[in-house]
Amino acid sequence: MAEKQVKTAIIIPARMASTRLPGKPLADIHGQPMIVHVWRRAMEAETGPVLVACAEQEIADAVSAAGGEAVLTDPDLPSGSDRIWQALCRSGHDEAEIIVNLQGDEPTVAKSSIEAVLALMADPAVDIATLAVEITDDAEKNDPSVVKAIFSLAEGAKSGRALYFTRSTAPSGDGPLYHHVGLYAYRRAALARFVALPPGQLEQRENLEQLRALENGLRIDVGVIDTVPLGVDTPADLEKARKLLQPNNKRQKNE
Repeated sequence: MAEKQVKTAIIIPARMASTRLPGKPLADIHGQPMIVHVWRRAMEAETGPVLVACAEQEIADAVSAAGGEAVLTDPDLPSGSDRIWQALCRSGHDEAEIIVNLQGDEPTVAKSSIEAVLALMADPAVDIATLAVEITDDAEKNDPSVVKAIFSLAEGAKSGRALYFTRSTAPSGDGPLYHHVGLYAYRRAALARFVALPPGQLEQRENLEQLRALENGLRIDVGVIDTVPLGVDTPADLEKARKLLQPNNKRQKNE
């Protein structure tokens, strides 16, 4: 018998409100809004439909003009997870069994990263999958803006089960630390359960919503990749993205 193909949707949450770079989904990168670059990278993964969950009409208009599918969501939703769930429910893509949450401010995200997070979902026991990169810069180890993923990793393995996520320097002792990459894949039932749960105590202390899933018994697996995708949070980040995405720069293409 042929193996059943699990249907997947990639959803990209985007909103104009950003304290450090207001209006960043529409920031120009070589003549196209940043959100269009992210949408195109998601399309390269060829996993199924790609939706942009837009908090504002102007983002939806930009995506539609590029040929993408945009879904308007409530601008007052508290998180990207809530936004992707509402977009999924409003989109009519009821067939999607796995939903990828791709950040709308990562225009250089590699196709291989999307493939890596989806590969973890081959284990039916996994509710949520995400990624991490080994920290090589000592400054990152003590930087609270760099979230550390703590997970069990057998010798030679490239993935393991998440135990905790923290802004502190952890775990202690000898061994590598891992920088969490905020790219997620959810089983549909796990996402529905997750957004219905109230914020957890640890989630609120660390300001990390993935802890809500762990506090409520959802299994998160973490896969190790080589590089952290560039997140555009500041004007300086935007200039880096423009350099990486120059038309003659092939390094980021189809990684």
